[in-house]
Amino acid sequence: MATRALALDEASAFAADVRNSLTKPGQKELASKYLYDELGSKLFDVISLLPEYGLTRADERLLRRYAPAVVECIPGDTMVAELGSGSGTKTRSILEAFSRCRHTSYFPIEISPTALAMCRRELADIESISIVGFEREYLDGLVEVAARRRSGQRMLVLFLGSTIGNFDHPADLNFLKEIHLILNPGDALLLGTDLEKPVSRLIAAYDDSLGVTAAFNRNLLARVNRELDADFVLDSFQHEARFNSETRSIEMHLRSIRDQRVTVAKAGFSIAIREGETIWTESSHKYSLAEVEALARKAGFRREAQWVDGEWPFAETLLVRY
Repeated sequence: MATRALALDEASAFAADVRNSLTKPGQKELASKYLYDELGSKLFDVISLLPEYGLTRADERLLRRYAPAVVECIPGDTMVAELGSGSGTKTRSILEAFSRCRHTSYFPIEISPTALAMCRRELADIESISIVGFEREYLDGLVEVAARRRSGQRMLVLFLGSTIGNFDHPADLNFLKEIHLILNPGDALLLGTDLEKPVSRLIAAYDDSLGVTAAFNRNLLARVNRELDADFVLDSFQHEARFNSETRSIEMHLRSIRDQRVTVAKAGFSIAIREGETIWTESSHKYSLAEVEALARKAGFRREAQWVDGEWPFAETLLVRY
C-alpha cells in the first residue's frame, strides 16, 4: 500500500507541476527533471555517446584519472551519496577507488526508478561497496541518507555531470546552501561543472546532427501524453537549442509550428499554443572557474582541489564544508 501511495503522490505532483508550468503567464515551461523517464534516460545515454556532446566523456575522463586523488582527500570512514546517479557508469571510478582501500556504503538518489535500477545493475559487481538506492528528490534523499550516518562518519556527496548548471541564478547558490545545511563540517561535495566554450560548439552539442537530442526533448511531451492523457501532437513541435548570452546558458525549447490547442485530461486543463510559441524544457549554464569558486564560497564551502579536462572544458571541484 505504501508503494502505491507513493506512486499516486508522484503522479499527482507531476500533474500539478505540468499544469502550473504550462498555464503560467508568459513563457510556458516544463521542468527538466521530467525529461528522464525510462525512454528519456535511455535517449540521454545515447546522447552521451554522440561526437558533438563531449560533456559526459570529459566528466568520465576526469573521474577515471583523479578518483584516487579524491579518495585520498577524504580519509577515514566515509559514506557516498550521489544526487542524480543516472545509470551509474560515471560513478564507477570513484567507487572502485574507495573499494581498493575500505568498505564504503553508496547511496544513489534518483527520481527515475529506471535509472536507479540501471545504476544498481551497473555497480553491483564492485567489491566492498554496498548500495542502497533512494527514489527521491535530491534534497529529500540526502536528508534520509544523512540520517543513516554513524558517529564520526564523514559524507561525500557527488553532484556530477554539471547538473548544477540546470539551475537558474540564484537557484544554483540556494541549492548548494541547502546541501550545506544537511552536511557536517568536514564533509565533502564533488561538483561537476561544464565550462564556457564557443557558442557554435555548444549549439551543436544540444542539437546534434542525428536528431537524438530532438527526440529526447520531444519525448517529454510524449511522457505527458502517456501519463497524463494529453493530446500533444509531437510532429507539431520543433526542437530548438539557443544560447542566452545574458545568463551564459544553453536553453532547450519546443517550438510550436502551428496554432493549436492541447488538453491534459488528468491534470484538468487545456491550453492554446500559438504558432512560434515555445515550451522551455531545460537550461544548462556554463561556468567560469572563478565563478565556480565564488559560488562554492558563498554557499559555505572551501575548494580542496580542482581538475579541468583539456579536450572539452569541464571541471570537477572537490569542496569541503566549513
